[in-house]
Amino acid sequence: MRAFACAADGQPPASVLSLSSSASNSSASVTMSSGVSVNQSCLETYQTLKLGKKLKYIVFKLSDDNKEIQVEKSSESASYDDFVGDLPPNSPRYAVYDFEYEKGEGKRNKLCFYAWSPDEAKIKDKMLYASSKDALRRALVGIASEIQGTDFSEVAYDEVLDKVSRGSA
Repeated sequence: MRAFACAADGQPPASVLSLSSSASNSSASVTMSSGVSVNQSCLETYQTLKLGKKLKYIVFKLSDDNKEIQVEKSSESASYDDFVGDLPPNSPRYAVYDFEYEKGEGKRNKLCFYAWSPDEAKIKDKMLYASSKDALRRALVGIASEIQGTDFSEVAYDEVLDKVSRGSA
C-alpha cells in the first residue's frame, strides 16, 4: 500500500481524490476494453426474449461509429432458417437464439449466444467484434451455449443441435 502525505486539513492530495472518484463512477452501459458499450435496449430486448418468451431471436450489431452495440433485429416467430438468413454473409454480428429441440422425454430450450464472424468480413471489423464480444456476453445473464460461426455450415441447425444437446439427458 502506498502512503500519501496529507494536507494540513488531513485530506489526501487532490490528484488522489480525482483518481478515486473517477474509478468509482459507473455508467449505465457495460464498456469493454475496445471502448464499445452495450446499449440499454440490448439488455431490455434480451430480458423480453428470456423471460417473456415472446421473441425467438435477437441480432446485435455495432453502431455506425463503432462505439455501441445495438439491437439490429428481433423476431417473434421465425424458423431457424429465417434466423440464419438474417446473419449477413460478409459482416460480423452477435445474436441470441432461443434454441428449441427434442431430447428424451420432451422439448427443451437453450439460449444460445452466437458470435458470427464470416470469413468474408473485413479484418478490421472482425477484430473490433472479437474485442467487444465479452462486453455483450457478460451482460446477457442466462446464456446456455456459445456458438462461434465463420461460415454458414458452422451455424447449421444440426451442428448447433449437436453442441447444445451434449451433456443434457
